Amino acid sequence: MITITNFGKFDFESVPIDPFWNTGAEKEFKMHRIHAYPAKFPAFITTKALEYAKQQDLTVTTIADIFCGCGTTAFEAKRNNIFFWGCDINPVATLIAKTKSRKYQKGRLEKYLKAILNYFNSTPVIDLYYSANERLRYWYKRKQFNDLAHLKTGIFRETPNGSAYRLFFLCAFSNILKSTSVWLTKSIKPQVDPKKKPVNVIATFKEQCRLMFAANDEIEGLGDAVSEVVTGSFLCSDTPIPQVDMIITSPPYVTSYEYADLHQLSSLWLDFTADFRKLREGAIGSLYHEYNFKRDWKRLNNTGNRIVSLLLDRHKSKARSVAKYFLDMQKVAERSFKMLNQNGLALFVIGNTEYKKVRIDNAKHLAESLMSAGFSEVLTTKRKISKKILTPYRDELGKFSSDASGRKVYSEEFILIGRK
Repeated sequence: MITITNFGKFDFESVPIDPFWNTGAEKEFKMHRIHAYPAKFPAFITTKALEYAKQQDLTVTTIADIFCGCGTTAFEAKRNNIFFWGCDINPVATLIAKTKSRKYQKGRLEKYLKAILNYFNSTPVIDLYYSANERLRYWYKRKQFNDLAHLKTGIFRETPNGSAYRLFFLCAFSNILKSTSVWLTKSIKPQVDPKKKPVNVIATFKEQCRLMFAANDEIEGLGDAVSEVVTGSFLCSDTPIPQVDMIITSPPYVTSYEYADLHQLSSLWLDFTADFRKLREGAIGSLYHEYNFKRDWKRLNNTGNRIVSLLLDRHKSKARSVAKYFLDMQKVAERSFKMLNQNGLALFVIGNTEYKKVRIDNAKHLAESLMSAGFSEVLTTKRKISKKILTPYRDELGKFSSDASGRKVYSEEFILIGRK
C-alpha cells in the first residue's frame, strides 16, 4: 500500500500491481454463483481486507457494504461471524444478498420444492398472457409466461409468508427469467434475440434449485452474527446507518451498468415496480431527480472539475451525468467517514473508465474525496482484472471484446483505503 501524501503531485499511473489483491488462496464458494450478476465483487477481497485490518491492529466486529450488490461481502462476513450491514438501491440485488447470507435446513428446502412442483403439476395453468404487463409480454412467449406465472403462484402458496425460504425460491425463480425469455443470451443490454428458443420453465427451475441446494450443502456452518440487508440508497437520509469498524465496498463506475434495465425482468415479475425505469431514480449519478448542473457542478473537487470540463467540449449530456456521479461520490466519502468508528477503515475497490477519449479518473476523484472528507490517511494499491487483460474493450452490446474500435475498459482497478 502506498500512502498518498501530496495529492496534487501523486501519480496514480505509477502505482504498481500488488499480487496480494489479485487472487484468493481458497476456492470461491458456490453460494456466490447462485444468481447471475454483472461485475460481481471477488469474494477473496473481503478475506484480504480482513487480513489487512488485522495487520493494522484493527479488531473488526462490524462490517458494512454500502453498495452491497448481490451480497458477496454479506456472505463472507457471515462466514467469519462478523455483524454485517449492507444496502443497495436495487431490490433484485438485495433479494440475492439476503438469500446468500444464511444457512438453510436441507429437509425444509426439499419439502418446499416438492410442494411447489406438486402444485405446478397438479393444478391447471391459467392463461394470463394477454392481461399481463406490456413489458413482460415483450420479453416472453405465451407458454413461458403462463408457466412462470403459475410457478410464481406455487412459490407464494407453498412457502411461509415472510420467511427466508420464500426468498430462497424467489431467488431461484429470478435467475431463470432471462433463459426462459427471448432476451439475447449473455447480453448485458436489453435486446431481443428473434431466433432464441426459450427453455422449459419447470425443468430450468428444478435445475436452478439443485444448484442452490448444492451451494447450501457446501457450507458447513455460518456464524450467529446478525446480517442486515436493506433496500435503499446510502445517500438517502431515510436510510439509517450503523456505526461500524470497517467498510468494504465497490462503488458503481461513472459509466457503469444500468442495473434497473438489466434486472427489469426480475423487478417486474417480483412486483418490485410496475415500471422498471422508476428504479433508476436515486442511483449514484442518476439524473432522475432534482439537479441543477450550472449551480452544482462548481462544488466538484479539483479532479472532478477537470474531467467534467474536458467532457463539456465533447459531450455536454455526458458531462452532466459524470458531474452528478462525482458529486454523489463526494457525499459517499463524507457519509462513510461519519459511519466509521474511530480508527476504522473504509476500503473501496474502483477502476477507471474512458468516454470519447477522455479518461474518467474514478479512483483519483474518490481518493481526493476521501481526503477532503477528513480521513487521516488515504492509501492505495492496484490489482489486475484478469478477464479484461485480453479483452480490454466493450462492443456495442456491452460484451468484452479485443476490437479496439469499442469503448476502452481498463484491465486494473485500485484499492483505496481511508483510515479515520
